[in-house]
Amino acid sequence: MAASRKMPPDLIGRLIKHWPDELSGQCSFEVGLSGGLDSVALLSLLCGVREEMPGLRLSAVHVHHGLSPNADAWARHCEQLCAALQVPLRVARVAVTAAGGDSLEAAARDARYAAYRESAAGVVVLAHHLDDQAETVLLQLLRGGGAKALAAMPALRPLAGGKLLWRPLLALTRAELEAHVRRQSLAWVEDESNQDTRYRRNLLRLEVLPRIERGVPHYRRHLARAAALQADAAAILQEVADADLRACRCEAGLSLPALAALSGPRQRQSVLAWIESLGWSAPEPGALLEFLRQAHHAAGSPQLALPAGHLLRFADTLQAWPKVQLSHGSEVLPDCRGGRALSLPAWGGELSWEWRERGLPDAALAGLWLALRRGGEKLPAQVGRREVKDLLREAGLPPLLRQRWPLLYGADGQLLALPGIAISFVHSTGPGWWPRWTPVRAGHGDPARA
Repeated sequence: MAASRKMPPDLIGRLIKHWPDELSGQCSFEVGLSGGLDSVALLSLLCGVREEMPGLRLSAVHVHHGLSPNADAWARHCEQLCAALQVPLRVARVAVTAAGGDSLEAAARDARYAAYRESAAGVVVLAHHLDDQAETVLLQLLRGGGAKALAAMPALRPLAGGKLLWRPLLALTRAELEAHVRRQSLAWVEDESNQDTRYRRNLLRLEVLPRIERGVPHYRRHLARAAALQADAAAILQEVADADLRACRCEAGLSLPALAALSGPRQRQSVLAWIESLGWSAPEPGALLEFLRQAHHAAGSPQLALPAGHLLRFADTLQAWPKVQLSHGSEVLPDCRGGRALSLPAWGGELSWEWRERGLPDAALAGLWLALRRGGEKLPAQVGRREVKDLLREAGLPPLLRQRWPLLYGADGQLLALPGIAISFVHSTGPGWWPRWTPVRAGHGDPARA
């Protein structure tokens, strides 16, 4: 099959004319090929571009989700199409499992993009078109998205490993792509799930948008223009938020006085930029608004619980600490003799040792175990015994860390130390090991040493 047979020159010309400058020098492109109409059209068009640009190396990837009884047939169709067009094909078989409240649709998308990130090509090319962009704007609007969400899909964005993800068809309608594929006498597959209106995108595509089109024929381009305007607005918001975030950062997190000097919207954007930099998902707008109100005015140490951890106010700072989920309140440690350090992610930190003039003898470092505070614990001091809760408070720790700071016990069940804070006077009779506890801060491996 000749790739350029009956090829309409306008589509090829439009692709070449609008070739992004950022792709200059890129010669290796891999097409995400589902076998559906859109990706078949994209592959065919790029085969035509390849004839005009002989240096372009073109390949395809088909992600086999295994969710449909027709999945094997779709993979075979892609193999046949690529053989006819002389395009190497990679079939990536993935396991799709929905977890943590995600939908199966979202899990499948994550699996696809994981396969794209494994591409050996410099550019991964996807077949999203103008109809998809319009649908995405409406979907994000229905979800209550802000400017960044309403910007929908960018034509070009970075992918992992220095690769780029390119969507060259965002200015073309599905009807234009279908006309091209029919002129080329190319076959495509239909995903039966595309007719299931339980999925919100299908509901829009099959029932809502046809009615809109009757009254607003050019709605696609209107929504695409709105997305472009929102992309500009989102970029400006990001620039301001990044500058504010730099001004508010401090060693512990964010400076509350510096944050308070900003307007309310800029405070919220700065905190959202901070949360994003941690790799955490954003809170609901109302929850963030209430947390900031409490951070400025409430007594104590207000907290905002997020799936990945906690934001809290302590003294004049906002701090972020990752979630720790201990399945039990104690743990026997491996032999620590010789000052062996232990990484304990389930406890949210690292136990290490320093040799000091007064510390635990090396023999005592066998059979150690950690436990959480239950209340009423006391540590032998030079004079009497000190309440552990008082030692934690005097150490200047936020209440969240006080609750989960580990206590170090010996093999005989005696409390030996509050790592990084205090050590039992009766068990540290001479030179020896001093335990230190390093709780890991959110978003980076630069621990807060204690």
